[in-house]
Amino acid sequence: MAEQKIFAGPRIRRIRNAMGLTQTAMAEGLGISPSYLNLIERNQRPLTVQLILKLASAYDVEPEALQGEAGGSVAALREVFADPLLSGELPSDQELLEVAEAAPNASAAVVKLFRAYKEQAERLSDLSELLAREGRATTLSSARLPIDEVRETFERRPNHFPTLEEEAEAFIQLLQPGDDLYAALKEWLRRDYGIVVKVLPAATMPNWRRRYDRHSQRLFISERLSPFDQLREVAMEACLIRMQVAVAAELKALKLGSDEARRLARFELGRYAAQALMMPYAAFLAAAQRARYDIDVLRSRFGVSFEHAANRLTMLQRQGAAGVPFFMLEVDNAGNRFRRAGAQGFPQARFGGGCPKLAVHAAFAQPGQVLVEAVEMPDGAEFLTIARTLEGPQGGFNERPRRTAILIGCDIAFRDEVVYGAALPASSGKGPVPSTPVGAACRLCERVGCLARAEPPVTRPLGLDEMSTGLSAFDFQ
Repeated sequence: MAEQKIFAGPRIRRIRNAMGLTQTAMAEGLGISPSYLNLIERNQRPLTVQLILKLASAYDVEPEALQGEAGGSVAALREVFADPLLSGELPSDQELLEVAEAAPNASAAVVKLFRAYKEQAERLSDLSELLAREGRATTLSSARLPIDEVRETFERRPNHFPTLEEEAEAFIQLLQPGDDLYAALKEWLRRDYGIVVKVLPAATMPNWRRRYDRHSQRLFISERLSPFDQLREVAMEACLIRMQVAVAAELKALKLGSDEARRLARFELGRYAAQALMMPYAAFLAAAQRARYDIDVLRSRFGVSFEHAANRLTMLQRQGAAGVPFFMLEVDNAGNRFRRAGAQGFPQARFGGGCPKLAVHAAFAQPGQVLVEAVEMPDGAEFLTIARTLEGPQGGFNERPRRTAILIGCDIAFRDEVVYGAALPASSGKGPVPSTPVGAACRLCERVGCLARAEPPVTRPLGLDEMSTGLSAFDFQ
């Protein structure tokens, strides 16, 4: 049987130092030369099975202690160096392994310090939100990735771009699509730019939704996408070609700080323009008002998905022709929030969107069902919310694609203008609407005895009474 070679020099050195032995003394006990032990401790010679057995016999060392892996420490260190503050110092996996092996206590301390830093950064962010809610400006900030900057920029401003809306209406007049916008866009791309649209199998496009090949002048669309999403991808490509000047002007007005952030924002503006093209403003607003903002009616009328129609509702803020000011939030089934927008900006201070009791999380247990409820914030503000799962790209048999759900909301004062208001008890004005008590986020919420609480509030000290415990996992005073 071949010997298993193990390089464990730092561990041998720690064991020797813990026993107060010199290299000469330990080498004598193992029956090897001091120079050979020195090479072992410097990872220039391996530990053989015979040496492991001698260590176990002579010094009562568990063999597992010598064969243990530093994988956990390496993974934790990799998380540390993945932080944007250290993005320019990213070491290799081998270097991380050497650090974890040579100085495990120091590695653990670095990881502990990093996690404390992240915890404090989150607390500062929460406190910043509290101060902003009270009208006090704050300069508290943490390191942000370009995607964070883009998301925050779009969340703060109204989800309405008048220039793109006007360009989309002019484009529709040019196309004259009738009932088949997809065919009209394909013909326009072929006729004016020589671009041919082709839907390819998932095996041919395993990693792309859309790909434009400049050499062959072909636009490839993945068959994983639904017909609605295929239309949006083609419309997005067409809009980015025709509306280059308008998109560039809107992009410049956002005043983003990096090229990567601008590239990501250009994608978002392209998606906005595509939906404006698929659902022209005047026609969509008129249909929405007649249907009392019934998203299923609108998706059928305009040949789009539930997501497209719901997202379009948040864009209806043209001066003199505005709709109900909706806002939206999209999350995955792990609770990650990655899209937020609103007709007047996402109401971060008033609504938050981080409460685990929101129906958007319950929607995953009832795929395809529309869940309607009224929610009440701790300050008494009430909102009408509509939640539903989204389909997303089609996965193969052995794949597990990310699934998301969307929440559309508006102030409860608009409930009589929205068809979903009829689903609320006592919504005719004869009495208060029974509401689900929620909070902006667990760290900012002081509701007592909440069974859904996931974190303690930053504004209250924890209640550490050993004689009694409350219903919440995090009791506080």
